[in-house]
Formats: sequence, C-alpha cells, structure tokens
Amino acid sequence: MGTIGFHCQDHANCVGELIAHAETLCRENNLRFTPGRRRVLEILAEEHQVFGAYDILERLSREGLGSQPPVVYRALDFLQQHGLVHRIEQRSAYVACAFPGVPHVPAFLICRSCDMVAEAPSAPMRGTLGDAAREIGFAVEETVIEATGLCPACRAGTAGNEAHA
Repeated sequence: MGTIGFHCQDHANCVGELIAHAETLCRENNLRFTPGRRRVLEILAEEHQVFGAYDILERLSREGLGSQPPVVYRALDFLQQHGLVHRIEQRSAYVACAFPGVPHVPAFLICRSCDMVAEAPSAPMRGTLGDAAREIGFAVEETVIEATGLCPACRAGTAGNEAHA
C-alpha cells in the first residue's frame, strides 16, 4: 500500500474503483447508496483535493441536485462511517479514501497552495507515539496525522497544469 494523491494519472479510474467499492459495500451490508451519497463521493473522488461541505453543496446546487446543507452532511457522515471518505481536521473538509476496504490509519500530506491531498498508510502506534502511550498506560482511541507543505507541482511552479492532471 503506497502513497496515493499527487501523481494520480487517471482520476476516472480512481472514481470508478471507489464507486464500485461503495456499491459492493452497500449491497453486501444492505445499506442504501442513494444518488446523493453517490454524487458526493464522486465529487470527492474526481480530484485528490479537500472539499468543505459547502463546496460540495455548491456543486450539487449547480447540478440541480439540492441546496440543503443537511443532505450533504448526512451523506458525508454515511461515507465517513463506512470508510469511503476521511475528514481533514485542520481544514474542516473531506477527501475520498485512497484505500477503501483496507484497514489503515491514514496520514495526509496536504498542499497549502493547491489543496491537493496525498494519503499514505501509517503506523503511529509502532513508533514513538505508541511507545509513549504504552509507557504511561494510555489507550489511544484515535490518531490524526496531517502534514502541510507543498506538492511536487507547486514546488516546481507548475500547479494548475498537467502536473495535477
């Protein structure tokens, strides 16, 4: 399982694989994959960028699919609960999961210039954090790893062109 995000060459493939996984997950667990949930997931998967709930709502509204914030928040809650999207805490925004169906603790590399996000699996409890928690008898319930910096395209001054395609 490697890092996914900055160098994706085929967003249609990312969207297709994630939607197929969501359909299978919902079918096997007797869950409803509504058109609204599907479209929210598609929006998040179309680009490896963070989107706030109101950014998603704006897109849905432009597409004639609704303009009520609760619709988006309910869809995001469902998608997050089932491991299809992640919340980026420092941005109060969301990104599609790069490794759906695979148990992992995600680490996010967030470009401060273009908002692109790369997701990598991490093992924080195997390092110094885990050592410190075990030493004092602390039970870690959730770990959030988010690093901010510049993606390769922004570092090269090419953001907005084919480097992010």
